[in-house]
Amino acid sequence: MDISFKGRKAVVTGGSRGIGRAIALALARNGADVAICARGGDALRSAEVELRELGGTIFAMACDVGDGPALTRFIEAAAGALGGIDILVNNASGVGLSDDEEGWLASINIDLLATVRASRAAVPFMERAGGGSIVNIASISGLMAVARALPYAAVKAAIVNYTKGQALALAARRIRVNAIAPGSIEFPGGVWDQRKHSNPELYRATLGKIPWGRFGGPEEIASVALFLAGDMSSWVTGQTIVVDGGQMLS
Repeated sequence: MDISFKGRKAVVTGGSRGIGRAIALALARNGADVAICARGGDALRSAEVELRELGGTIFAMACDVGDGPALTRFIEAAAGALGGIDILVNNASGVGLSDDEEGWLASINIDLLATVRASRAAVPFMERAGGGSIVNIASISGLMAVARALPYAAVKAAIVNYTKGQALALAARRIRVNAIAPGSIEFPGGVWDQRKHSNPELYRATLGKIPWGRFGGPEEIASVALFLAGDMSSWVTGQTIVVDGGQMLS
């Protein structure tokens, strides 16, 4: 079955690399107009160039999603550039792994509060469009105990619960809210790509726990995001879909 997002307006936070970039490209490839943000630099410019090659309206803006007013400005600017918002993908992550103030603040401010703030800013535009879809990126870490990443896991668990509450609160406005819980995803410059060199023992141990026999790729998360954002999931809301090659089974 063909998936078409022609005429849809999609916003992806943290859209310059990894999972966010893959989702933005998949949406644009299937006809959506797409806005992305990231903190800036070559990765944002590179992603913007790739998206423009696919056609449609593209908007890219440097934004620290941990800065509430800046994030609101990005959402409003994206809506202006695209002519509205139908889809919001809350993907940005602070990857707060250390059990200290810095790790907790990174996870709470970027993973959790940026999701709340971006949703709050985007919902009025979705209402004007007659409804929409929000996809939050959680993690399998939020569904189990992870001693080596306490803040990251706890905040991703909060995202799973927030997704359910959002879905209930927004259903009457015809806005669906779902989440994806990726397993261990490897891409150039990502956490597991770094661990391959900085902590090969952990890298091998994690790989050994994935029944599918390999790390996942960003494009595999993007495929599920397309399903959740589009009409094929029109009666799916409040759900968290695990995409992990069986990693949680082990």
